[in-house]
Amino acid sequence: MREGTTTLVRREDYLAPAYWIRTADLTFDLDATKTIVSSKLAIERNSALPVQPLRLHGEDLNLLRVLVDGQSVSFRHEDGLLVIDAPAADAFTLEIRNTISPEKNTQLSGLYASGSGLFTQCEAEGFRRITYFLDRPDVMAVYTVTLRGDAKKYPVLLSNGNLVEQGTLDGGKHFAKWHDPFPKPSYLFAVVAADLVAREQWVRTRSGKEHLLQVYVTRGELDKTEHAMNSLIASIVWDEARFKLPLDLERFMIVAVPDFNMGAMENKGLNLFNTKYVLASPATATDVDFDGIESVVAHEYFHNWTGNRVTCRDWFQLSLKEGLTVFRDQEFSMDMAGSPSARAVCRIGDVRALRERQFPEDAGPMAHPVRPDAYQAIDNFYTATVYEKGAEVVRMMNTLVGREGFAAGMALYFERHDGQAVTCDDFAQAMADANPASALAQHLGSFKRWYAQAGTPRLNARGNWNAEAATYTLTLSQQLPDTPGQSGKQPQLVPVALGLLSREGQALPLQLQGEDAPQGTERVLVLTEAEQSFTFIGIGAEVVPSLLRNFSAPVVLDDGLTDADLLVLLAHDSDAFNRWEAGQRLALNRIKAALGHGEAVQLDAPFVEAMRSLLREPGLDPAFKDLALTLPSEIYVAEQISDVDPQRLHTVREAMLDQLATALQADWAWAWDEHQVQGGYRPDAEQSGRRALANKALAMLVRAAALSGEPVWPGKAYQRFKDATNMTDRLGALEALVGAHHELAQPALERFYALFRHEPLVLDKWFMLQARAPEKNGQVFAQVKALLKHPDFTLGNPNRARALLFVLAASNPAAFHRTDAAGYVLWADKVIEMDAINPQLASRFARSLDRWRNLAEPYRSAAREAIARVAAKAELSSDTREIIERALQD
Repeated sequence: MREGTTTLVRREDYLAPAYWIRTADLTFDLDATKTIVSSKLAIERNSALPVQPLRLHGEDLNLLRVLVDGQSVSFRHEDGLLVIDAPAADAFTLEIRNTISPEKNTQLSGLYASGSGLFTQCEAEGFRRITYFLDRPDVMAVYTVTLRGDAKKYPVLLSNGNLVEQGTLDGGKHFAKWHDPFPKPSYLFAVVAADLVAREQWVRTRSGKEHLLQVYVTRGELDKTEHAMNSLIASIVWDEARFKLPLDLERFMIVAVPDFNMGAMENKGLNLFNTKYVLASPATATDVDFDGIESVVAHEYFHNWTGNRVTCRDWFQLSLKEGLTVFRDQEFSMDMAGSPSARAVCRIGDVRALRERQFPEDAGPMAHPVRPDAYQAIDNFYTATVYEKGAEVVRMMNTLVGREGFAAGMALYFERHDGQAVTCDDFAQAMADANPASALAQHLGSFKRWYAQAGTPRLNARGNWNAEAATYTLTLSQQLPDTPGQSGKQPQLVPVALGLLSREGQALPLQLQGEDAPQGTERVLVLTEAEQSFTFIGIGAEVVPSLLRNFSAPVVLDDGLTDADLLVLLAHDSDAFNRWEAGQRLALNRIKAALGHGEAVQLDAPFVEAMRSLLREPGLDPAFKDLALTLPSEIYVAEQISDVDPQRLHTVREAMLDQLATALQADWAWAWDEHQVQGGYRPDAEQSGRRALANKALAMLVRAAALSGEPVWPGKAYQRFKDATNMTDRLGALEALVGAHHELAQPALERFYALFRHEPLVLDKWFMLQARAPEKNGQVFAQVKALLKHPDFTLGNPNRARALLFVLAASNPAAFHRTDAAGYVLWADKVIEMDAINPQLASRFARSLDRWRNLAEPYRSAAREAIARVAAKAELSSDTREIIERALQD
């Protein structure tokens, strides 16, 4: 069907292709102005379908020639497709010749120019911007690619698979021929032609085979590739050890690209990466950057099997590869972290991201199932729901079948589907079939509703202790809220990991009614109905339930616990996630109370003392303390209330920070002194945790000093900023000054710019730091507007646009949501401006106002007016129009 001028694609309308492409021989004569693409495709008719014309996708192509079995044929263009009447033969060779202009491709989709090089990005539907093709994931072909180009301009010529041949040509040109033996869909195709240098490393896998690993970067950046290479090696070792999945090509290549819409792309054997996730040195990258590189390198490498060897039948199944691979990279990161507390820090970070990005998505106009039912522009469904919630669905499977059972399910999945394009149902079925006695297999239909039903389930838990019977009955119920296009939803399988603590904090043995003996102090209850009760026996005193341990399901929990209960969990829970969660809920309760009463927040002594005890507790990991002493973000708090006044919320949270800074001033000073790192820089969990807590202590001390006018700690922060030997400490000191709006912040910012103006990724940090500074009297918004005119700012580079505009709109509510609507005016202007250059970037920026209906007046009406102004633009891309129209739907 059509809505306006945009086609709505529905999952229920899926049909297998009328033709298969078995092999693709491609030749590129590369030039930034005009690249000539010649393709020779071996095509077979799908005998299961009626005979019909061949319809090929193509966008912004200049067609020169079409031949079938060497003969010219007639063709026509219909609705953006190249249509060729059905050839007489069931199998035939199709040859196409066309030209494209990479330097005019500002969308960064297809073949485009970045700097002096040429690069590709084909997921989801970029290959059709290179040549005419069946550009859909269920058409898998074996590719042979010949690249020809100027030897000086493009000394490196790369494509997927193994290098077959290379040599020189007349006229100062050279060529390289690549062959990928594994059938793949067109979205995994890649080409690189540029002046690059490579870090190389040979590795031997468990089979005894030698493989060449290469990380390509622009000249002058090679010294920043060691961590990326080490991360790749660690990923290869881990995947073979954990899941018995080996590297399957002679070589594996990573290429860093400065202009890139995404974080990275898993093209078979030739991964293209945003430079942000490759380049790192202690002087230019923070601990967070090092962690990000390790995680993203792992994610893209793990796609080699979960996404490449087995791929998606259609784009509705995107979470088949993305949700599964996010889960795998999360598991890898936790294994790399090592200690239980460091693993918990990883898990807390993942859940914070889920709650701040995916839960609002579930509650807004773009709410969609993990496996969507329809889309206008597939690029809009690279979402937190598909990725992060999809990963939580996979994690629940892992919880239900256990680590060994999950590995068995993975093995069966590849045994059945290697080399195929399949569905989310196929993966779930393999997991169930490999674990027939599991709750997953017994309730598979209920579990698979996680793929089909949008929205975040509400889990209600209430306990009743019967002193006479010495029992504790826990009643769990679930409710799934209505979302756009979905209502009246059915119960889903919810695994609830729990423990029971005495009032003194002692973990109690857990024995359900009907069982012969206790089964440890932690277990998983399986909720499959709208409401179920579970009775534990042998409970001789009142208990505090610790529910949803390690965040065992992506739900909103209402357990009715009091502050006294939460203080028990904060002090004693053996589950690090729930210990952190208890602290967050105590802080949230105080923020909400202040907002509800309309009064100034005044922190109570029990809360302050609990925070002090946590900070001082010797057995806790410093990284955990840093997270536990971080107040819930304004973004997260806004999702817990209605009629949000961003200015009022900001004022309340800042007042709480001020009080924590002053009340714990001596404790912060202790934390600063005790957590200095001695020796050389290492981005490992131990050092990173110490730096994180020391930098938080410094920020709080500078905040307290700014309130009192005391000059010592701001002076120490400025000195730290100047003397720091790594970017984590330098940026931490700068953030402390900027966050307190201290007078030393400006000279520090100027010095930072002078030091790093020629380091693009570091300059992104400079823009970002100013965009996310706590708003004060409109200063931050005014500074962002000034920075838009800075000579180093450009909308053409996605990283730079994200560093300034995205951070303002998505991460700094008080600076963006203004009573004079200036933030919304800026948003509308930039959405329209971006859309003309890069629709993918524009549509993502447009989502900053997804939750406008949750705002109080006057923000709500002003935000709607800005969205309507964008909607009125007739020439919007389909990517951006889908977001805007859905935002306005009642």
